[in-house]
Amino acid sequence: MEINRDSKQKKRDQELIKKALNGDSTAFSSLMDFYYDAIYFTLLKMVNNYSDAEDLTAEVFGKVFKSLDQYSEDYAFSTWLFSIATNHTIDFMRRSKKLITSIEDNDDNGLEPTSVIQDDQPGPEENMIRQQEYKKLERLIEKLKPFWQELIRLRYYNELSYEEIAEKLNLPMGTVKSQLYRAKDSLAKLYREHREK
Repeated sequence: MEINRDSKQKKRDQELIKKALNGDSTAFSSLMDFYYDAIYFTLLKMVNNYSDAEDLTAEVFGKVFKSLDQYSEDYAFSTWLFSIATNHTIDFMRRSKKLITSIEDNDDNGLEPTSVIQDDQPGPEENMIRQQEYKKLERLIEKLKPFWQELIRLRYYNELSYEEIAEKLNLPMGTVKSQLYRAKDSLAKLYREHREK
């Protein structure tokens, strides 16, 4: 069943890519709609900042659109897309990383008094900020209706597909998609209200 679903998804993606390459803008929009949430929440986990995740997601889809003709059908489109998304985000994180460590040397060894080193690992301060953000997000999720909380957790914490959620909760897929959309919309409003305080 899993293989069948994957092959259907691959076939659908490739048909949409062909249409998009032939100038059908709605085909690319369909691809974007299908993968937007997965990309956005993957990048949110990486950068832990809603605004940056939104900007990066938009940039990734812009990049994918421009290089769509370079996609090879030898690979699943989702693999190619996530590879572009994670590489783009890693580049962003490297560019925005601050020079955080300075080393003072003795004056008599002939070296400059201060050298600056760039550290690619998140420091204690950055880790603390990330933990605080996750706690804030968790508190906001807890303000949603219990059903919406469950949908958010199944989709973004457990990383279940819409089909898997529908099967687990014994609901039609349309209901899962529409309710999850409402849950995300409510969560976004709560986040905006929280940020404005």
